[in-house]
Amino acid sequence: MKLFIYDHCPYCVKARMIFGLKDLPVRLVTLLSDDKATPISMIGKKMAPILQKDDGSYMPESMDIVHYIDNHHGTPLLTGKTNPAIANWLQHVDGYRNKLLLPRFANADFEEFATDSARRYFTDKKQAAMGDFTALLADSADLIAQLEDDLQHLAPLITSPEAVNGTLSEDDIHLFPVLRSLSIVAGVALPSNVEAYRNRMAQRCDIPLLFDMEQ
Repeated sequence: MKLFIYDHCPYCVKARMIFGLKDLPVRLVTLLSDDKATPISMIGKKMAPILQKDDGSYMPESMDIVHYIDNHHGTPLLTGKTNPAIANWLQHVDGYRNKLLLPRFANADFEEFATDSARRYFTDKKQAAMGDFTALLADSADLIAQLEDDLQHLAPLITSPEAVNGTLSEDDIHLFPVLRSLSIVAGVALPSNVEAYRNRMAQRCDIPLLFDMEQ
């Protein structure tokens, strides 16, 4: 199987996670940010992740891929209950996290930005939606302080470094990609159990954190 991704993309991380958790082989193919033709030829639109199955057919949408792999390749792993408090925490942080992340993604050494045109495509598109990246980077201090406060509220929700609720569930598939993305933001202090969870999930999923790109 092949999984077409952008490395920075949390939705792509969701799809990557299930392969790592189940120790299933998959070939990762990183699309250039400005490559519209390849995904359109597969599924009729520009998006990622896209799974190419063994039969050659294509499947988009991160959670569809997660459910397909979990339910059709070995014993299902995502059997735990979900906690509405995790979804609420993620929804709250979603309100501002991209102001921290997108300017840093645009400057980082991701494969999807291997050409100047690919990086420019991403930067222009995201600045049109979020505002000037230079200004957002200059305003990081207040958002980092807010994030650190929110991480303190996350800490009591984490039951174990092996799974946020003690048993692997969809909450892990939604939470880890956000925590992984935030590892690109320099100077963020995580509560010890949040850090332990993030590190352990990175190990279990075989998905590196972004410390070598932190800004």
